[in-house]
Amino acid sequence: MLTISFTPFPNLETERLLLRRVVPADVKEIFALRSNPETMKYIPRPLLKTDEDALEHVAMIDSKIDTNEGINWAITLKDNPRLIGIIGHYRIKPEHFRAEIGYMLLPDYHGKGIISEAAKEALRYGFQVMKLHSIEAVIDPENKASAKVLEKNGFVKEAHFKENEYYDGRFWDSVVYSLLNTQHSN
Repeated sequence: MLTISFTPFPNLETERLLLRRVVPADVKEIFALRSNPETMKYIPRPLLKTDEDALEHVAMIDSKIDTNEGINWAITLKDNPRLIGIIGHYRIKPEHFRAEIGYMLLPDYHGKGIISEAAKEALRYGFQVMKLHSIEAVIDPENKASAKVLEKNGFVKEAHFKENEYYDGRFWDSVVYSLLNTQHSN
């Protein structure tokens, strides 16, 4: 079985980005991400309504890191420490050497290759440091931008589940993408 530890917290760096720990000082940006209907339209989760909700979200992220159940990084530009998005590995299954990757970005930064760049580094960390065998992503089939990010990073579409999730009075489809360590260009 896989043994994972996020202590000390692993800050990551790419050409343009710093990926660092999400901290309570990021509450306004977390609120902006998770209360924005545009950002959340493909994510079947409730919108945050208050800064307190955002602080609870930060606390949940911290709890997952502290118990080695998941990891989230704040995505920041190298020349600005302000959080512009988050990326992380969730639903880690140590017994299967598998995790799920997820990400979101403030709309002002869409279309600039930021998520692709952050994903490349998060995948490197997942495969080289965490020693994962496979990483999956579960997305809304209407989220073409996310599909593009995944395909650019080598993911393969494995399944399309029809109306497999119920949220907010309707059923949602989901698409599963997967990437094996052996297919990843480390």
